[in-house]
Amino acid sequence: MNIAVDEQRAQLGADTTPPPRHGRQRLYWLGGAALSLAVLGYSLYWLDSGRYLEQTDDAYVRADWITISPKVAGYVAEVLVADNQAVAAGDPLVRIHDRDYQARLLQARARQNESRAAIAAQQAALVTLEARLQEQQALIDQAAADIDSARAERQRAQLDFQRYRDLVAQQAASEQRLESASADFARARSALSRAEAAASRQHTRLSVLQASREQATALLDQQRARAAEADASLELASHELEDTLIRAPIAGVVGQRRVRQRQYVTPGLPLLALVPVEQSFVVANFKETQLRRMRPGQPVTLLVDSFPGQVLHGRVDSFSPGSGAVFALLPPDNATGNFTKIVQRFPVKVVLEDGARQKLPILPGMSVIAEVDTHEP
Repeated sequence: MNIAVDEQRAQLGADTTPPPRHGRQRLYWLGGAALSLAVLGYSLYWLDSGRYLEQTDDAYVRADWITISPKVAGYVAEVLVADNQAVAAGDPLVRIHDRDYQARLLQARARQNESRAAIAAQQAALVTLEARLQEQQALIDQAAADIDSARAERQRAQLDFQRYRDLVAQQAASEQRLESASADFARARSALSRAEAAASRQHTRLSVLQASREQATALLDQQRARAAEADASLELASHELEDTLIRAPIAGVVGQRRVRQRQYVTPGLPLLALVPVEQSFVVANFKETQLRRMRPGQPVTLLVDSFPGQVLHGRVDSFSPGSGAVFALLPPDNATGNFTKIVQRFPVKVVLEDGARQKLPILPGMSVIAEVDTHEP
């Protein structure tokens, strides 16, 4: 028994004998070489590209979504889309009862017809006045001819009167003949006066007709203005009738659908949101110390938290004109006594490469890790 125990102890003592010294030195040398290679590799990586990479995890997918609101008031007749439904530009979304708007359209069309009839009647009246003006001008010409005739007759009667007066003075004609010539001369003067008075009346009537024509022209312009107003009212009524059917202005996905059938809506009331997911982009908030070498057009590598291991690519599009604190609802007041300097962040818009949405079904609001390669201009 003692001999067996001694042999086991001898074997255990042989197993726990420390390794040779040159073996440990080889392990140390291999470890140091591997560490040196790792440090050298990282240094080369950092010198070549690592120092040009700016990364932030304060980045999110965004989209320029819009709120759909009605332009007219009324009760909702039908909601034509469901929650999270994809729609194309021009697809109907909501229909409002259009009975009142159809009646307004008929009323506006009746006013338009009335205004056009008034224009036609006024144009006819103006044509009548033009004809009367032409007739009056002919009467004025006739009156002028009558004046010329009466003036000639007065001249003849005056010459007869003077001739017979001289003859009576020479006792070559009778007094009776002189009296007859004097009467003819008086009648001729009276006829000339009447012709001149008639011509004056004709000129006065011409002035009245010309004033009536100006008044009729003004009324015609007024009727045309009313017709233009009626046309505008008809156009507005037509637009309001068209606006009872709300259509999608852009392609996107329906979200925040609050509208319900038989609900009364007013202009500006939010009904639903339309999110253009195909036009998604990324907003990355970089520290102000990271923007020194950052320029538009530089490549960006994107890692979406929802899809581990999947990589998207994009490019820097633009920079915000101010930090997030500038556009905050309550911006900080650094002019206070308790001042603590905090590194500010600036939103940077990153546009995705073509087909990124087909590669990964990203949605606005998803968290992203953005890395910008500032080595490239």
